Amino acid sequence: MSNASAIVEQAYRHCFALARAHYENFPVASWLLPRTLRRPIAAIYAFARAADDLADEGTAAPHERLAALEAYRERLRRTVAGEALADEPVFMALGDALIHYALPPDLLYDLLDAFSQDVVKHRYADFDEVMDYCRLSANPVGRLLLHLTHQATPENLSRSDAVCSALQLINFYQDLHADYVERGRLYLPLDELERFGVTADEIGARRNSPRLNRLMGDQFARADQLMLAGASLGHDLHGRIGLEVRAITVGGQRILNRLRQQRDDVFTRPRLRFGDRFAILRGAFQGSQGQPPDT
Repeated sequence: MSNASAIVEQAYRHCFALARAHYENFPVASWLLPRTLRRPIAAIYAFARAADDLADEGTAAPHERLAALEAYRERLRRTVAGEALADEPVFMALGDALIHYALPPDLLYDLLDAFSQDVVKHRYADFDEVMDYCRLSANPVGRLLLHLTHQATPENLSRSDAVCSALQLINFYQDLHADYVERGRLYLPLDELERFGVTADEIGARRNSPRLNRLMGDQFARADQLMLAGASLGHDLHGRIGLEVRAITVGGQRILNRLRQQRDDVFTRPRLRFGDRFAILRGAFQGSQGQPPDT
């Protein structure tokens, strides 16, 4: 192995370590995928994770966070331009993935736009605004996955957007209280809070009520509809990527079911149990014809 190859390999190892360091209910660079895909996915995840930390972690003021994200964006520009940032393993791995998979860099810029938006925008007037945020924060990940496997057809991209937006909404519902208390953010549409008679203060106080349950029931139903609108994607994708998408889709539905079951406590983040994980694996291996997918 040449010295340059060894540096890139070490950069990918760094990205895998970052991915493993963060617990997620949804799989990241899952073992269901072939190694050739796990590497670029880990690079994309590490890139997004580091940017997310700039937007959320620590005690920096908003203007400092925006400046840090702009500096991060400049490093992405240099990487896209072909400049090797040898002292930054995340960008070293990401640059290798961009070259070998011809990934559209605009999708990476969209992710950064979402993180910058998180710094300055803490309320969403209606569901259209929420979905516009999902277009930046979640949908690029699914689209990048399709580009990695050369299956980015218009139909596949549309179904991927539905699944990714649903997963983003489910994450909002899991972190409803934490997002509000720790970061001052509320991703529920304000017009719908008003319609159901729910106030932000009730969410901050973790106050369950019948009207909050009705509001969240509507949110869960809409996320479920989005998930179902894109669920066929996992059955139509070729190879092990279909297996991965089915696992993610079933996992999202199981978490949504757990949230529904916590009707008297919508603020506790659900944890998947052994039975849930078994159901995810079973659902993943049920291909479009009821057979395991190709490897």
